[in-house]
Amino acid sequence: MAPPCAAAENGLSAAIRPSNVPRVTYLSPLAYLLGLEGVALLRGLKEGSGDQAFVEARIAEIRTLLADPALAASPGVEAVPGGISTDEVYREWAHTYDEPNSMIQFEEPFIRAIVDDLPVGTALDAACGTGRYAAHLAELGHRVIGIDASPDMLTIAAGKVPDAAFHRAELTSIPLPDRSVDLIVCALALCHVPDLAPVFAEFARVLRPGGHLVLSDPHVLLAYLCPTVPRTPGADGRPTTFTEYHRQLSDYLAAALPVGFQVRHCAEPHIRTKNSTTASVPTVIPGSDNPQLDWELLGWVPEALHVVMDVPCVVIWHFQLADMAG
Repeated sequence: MAPPCAAAENGLSAAIRPSNVPRVTYLSPLAYLLGLEGVALLRGLKEGSGDQAFVEARIAEIRTLLADPALAASPGVEAVPGGISTDEVYREWAHTYDEPNSMIQFEEPFIRAIVDDLPVGTALDAACGTGRYAAHLAELGHRVIGIDASPDMLTIAAGKVPDAAFHRAELTSIPLPDRSVDLIVCALALCHVPDLAPVFAEFARVLRPGGHLVLSDPHVLLAYLCPTVPRTPGADGRPTTFTEYHRQLSDYLAAALPVGFQVRHCAEPHIRTKNSTTASVPTVIPGSDNPQLDWELLGWVPEALHVVMDVPCVVIWHFQLADMAG
């Protein structure tokens, strides 16, 4: 699963912070849970789904959270955003990346449904990771090329798809000739790229006219709601968070349309959570000896979570490169 994004700093806070003071994010389990409760209340107000019983339950739960001794004993962690690189993260993930992953299991059927109906030709798995789409494209009969910036991921991909050609490369510098591929698949990777424009320009360069680009990315709404988990301490020994870039739909269009892409399909499928008041609720904060946010925190507020997490999980795009000659 792609990691959760660090919150973007607004212009006001940037303006009042002295330039010599490092930017930090205070990760508080209690603040995160209260935030989820607040979002649930706002959605109930906006969508008309929050009746009196729901609102009173949220207020009561907020009071319970504020009084919980385990939460009180976990004051939080100051983490430095961006203190761990993409290379470091994927070096750590490489050998477990193919284990069950809810984001991938959710996203994959939508991408396959598009790709399976496209003509067979030369296909590029861009940011191929461990080759999950490279393998599928090869099964469909495509001549497959894969690129990724992580040598650890490429090693696994090459073993999985021995007939494919893999290259270590960034998405902004694809080592292929102009107009050399018929299809590009780029899955859950653009969130690692600070600027979409040069990536889409490269996609347009290597695609043949009429070629297809099929991509997925974690959805910005889900990114705001998932816990930001501190990772391996950075070079200075302090906890750090991994920086990702989550976009509005208009950002993809602003990068794709000027270089000749046309939209064939866009989808924002929702992830659904089970509404269960008997969900397993931890009695202590995971890692309370070193307080931190953790995915298991979601179990503390199952009713609020059911409302909050009814949002798009990923965004799916299908673009086609215009045939200018036509």
